[in-house]
Amino acid sequence: MSRPTARVLALLELLQSGGLRTTAELAARLGVDERTVRRYADHLLDLDVPVESVRGRHGGYRLASGYRVPPLMLSDDEALAVLLGLVAGQRAGLMTATGTASETAAAKIRRVLPERLGRRLDAVLGSLTFTVPSGRSPAPETGILLSIADAVRHHRPVSIRYIAADGRRSERTVHPYGLVAHSGRWYVTGEDRATDAERTFRLDRIAGARTLPGTFDPPAGWDPAERVLSGLATAPHRHEVTVRVEGTAEHVRARLPAGIAIVEELPSGGGPDPGSEGGPVAGSEAGPVAGTERWSRVDMRVERLDWLPAVLASLDRPFVIERPDELRGLVSAFAARLADSARRRPPGV
Repeated sequence: MSRPTARVLALLELLQSGGLRTTAELAARLGVDERTVRRYADHLLDLDVPVESVRGRHGGYRLASGYRVPPLMLSDDEALAVLLGLVAGQRAGLMTATGTASETAAAKIRRVLPERLGRRLDAVLGSLTFTVPSGRSPAPETGILLSIADAVRHHRPVSIRYIAADGRRSERTVHPYGLVAHSGRWYVTGEDRATDAERTFRLDRIAGARTLPGTFDPPAGWDPAERVLSGLATAPHRHEVTVRVEGTAEHVRARLPAGIAIVEELPSGGGPDPGSEGGPVAGSEAGPVAGTERWSRVDMRVERLDWLPAVLASLDRPFVIERPDELRGLVSAFAARLADSARRRPPGV
């Protein structure tokens, strides 16, 4: 394939990803000047590919709405990769509202796989276990997901119709900084222009999304995943929990990852006085962590406390409960049940 032809096809692939692409962006991606991009667009028009030219400051090229791409030719490896991706998406709960689309797409690819490869794939899927939750979560509309993803990529503001958890409806203008998929749900994080505040919105609660004119500059060093996880960890809940754990933040985060807890490693001497009345409540009888006497502060906001005693015990480190007092009773009861079970003997022994 000649180099110009390859670049014309590369231009088609870029346009097929959706949205408006500026001439400058296309020139940079293809490694040519803007005049050459216009010539390549003319080549696509000669091939009856409906490329639309948009003039103006934010103009460029896009494919006409409704254009269907030709049939794809996938190698065995490519078909296998796509099918595994579809299955993983289904089991992870990362579906759009038209969830059947992934099922029908997987069925079509499965039908065209060679019988030998199909049998091997069945063996993989039959022996594969996913550790992510498989429950169905509310899914966003496909059009909303694609519109917001395009706005994130090209730094364009969007107008959204949002339905809050309590049913209140509002229309907001948002500068979207990033999309995050977490625990089967989609989130968009960015700036709410009405309040100039950072916000995170669930995509399944967005009833409509419309891209607005203009562009914006996202803040440098922005980490959408970290913002979403820290927001989930600090969201209002029924109980506010604070615990100090003897160990490094890395050790604690292995059991209490972002999205569940905010973990802050304290400076030396930040632990409680072991001889005081509120001294450490041992998660185990293990000694200090080898080579460290560091303590970490753990803050959580949770709806229920009943699952925390087992998690705190799994840390295998001494800890001190600062709040709430109700958690102390639950930990004591959990420890008593463990001790009672340890004393029991099998029948006949």
